[in-house]
Amino acid sequence: MRFYTNQHRYYCGIDLHARSMYLCILDQQGEILLHRNMGSAPDSFLEAIAPYRKDLVVAVECIFTWYWLAELDRTDFVLYPKAYLKAPKDLPR
Repeated sequence: MRFYTNQHRYYCGIDLHARSMYLCILDQQGEILLHRNMGSAPDSFLEAIAPYRKDLVVAVECIFTWYWLAELDRTDFVLYPKAYLKAPKDLPR
């Protein structure tokens, strides 16, 4: 399996459910910039990531509910299912 290993300024993880999602955004040093439980909707997601969008990679943990994320205009961020990402070696765990 090939992993996406490019470095980015910001990393976003989403635990996505049909009606809600838990969103967390970290910087390159592993500092938490945003930690929020919110409704699953394109507008609320785009508003939450707006300050970080220019260099953001998004990983999604879900099964069938991520179609609306895949349909968003992703010109400024990268979207991958969680299984295809590998954390940078220097990121604190």
